[in-house]
Amino acid sequence: MPKVNKKTQFSDIRPSQRLPDWIKPTIGKASQLEQVQNLVKDYKLHTICEEGRCPNRGECYASGTATFLLGGSICTRSCSFCQVEKGLAPNSIDPNEAERVANVVKKLNLKYVVLTSVARDDLQDHGASLFTNTILAIRKINPSTLIEVLTPDFWGGVLDKHKAIKLQKERLITVLNAKPICFNHNIETVERLQKQVRRGATYKRSLNLLQAAKEIDKNIPTKSGLMLGLGEVLEEVIQSFKDLRAVNCDQITIGQYLRPSLAHIPVEKYWHPKEFEYLGKVAKDLGFKKVNSGPLVRSSYHAEKS
Repeated sequence: MPKVNKKTQFSDIRPSQRLPDWIKPTIGKASQLEQVQNLVKDYKLHTICEEGRCPNRGECYASGTATFLLGGSICTRSCSFCQVEKGLAPNSIDPNEAERVANVVKKLNLKYVVLTSVARDDLQDHGASLFTNTILAIRKINPSTLIEVLTPDFWGGVLDKHKAIKLQKERLITVLNAKPICFNHNIETVERLQKQVRRGATYKRSLNLLQAAKEIDKNIPTKSGLMLGLGEVLEEVIQSFKDLRAVNCDQITIGQYLRPSLAHIPVEKYWHPKEFEYLGKVAKDLGFKKVNSGPLVRSSYHAEKS
């Protein structure tokens, strides 16, 4: 593991200051942005790229990738970092959503697609079938497109813990049986900050999900991600890396949290690019097969690159 020395400078840029110089979102070509945005609107779909105002969406669209948000645009959970709309009564499931996603994938000639969803704790299968139906629809007309999934924890609504674990595993098996190219589930932040950042989710539950995914199908790579700047310290971040490796997580993304609005949890610190570089080296030394670490890195950033 790299040692912290005088050359490894750690920043203390506070949110009272304006965004540091290294926070520069990639713009991409206006024509490509407009094409994707118009198609998504015309087909009445949602992408986390747009709903979450991802700073890299222009770059991703240009490289032939996009992340579709399944299950509507209203989430049943109220995580304090996320810009996606929250609500107790989400929209009903659209039976034609999967086919529309597949058609947009074909029109855009997307080579790599990431499917994610809002948390649908109101559904019996917590949205597991949303993933499988969309994977099948895409492969039917776009057989060469690679598909990664970024899922919620498929937990909730059951008071009996043993029954909840059983149902969670069944939902996970449903998704993995569709053979995505990668299974992604984010722990988002360090263990100490879980309650204030991820309402309705827990650190252990997420680690258990990643471990179960690897046990169900060892050939499907697992992936997780962390946001920095929420009040964590270096030692906690590295411990999170170790916890992920302990459940055989293969890939990791590490990025800077950017506050979507004043209604969201504030930024406590802007980590410097050198710190992200250092953490990337730590993650690689711990055995992660693929590491993306940088201020603007997000869950699906450069997902298509092996």
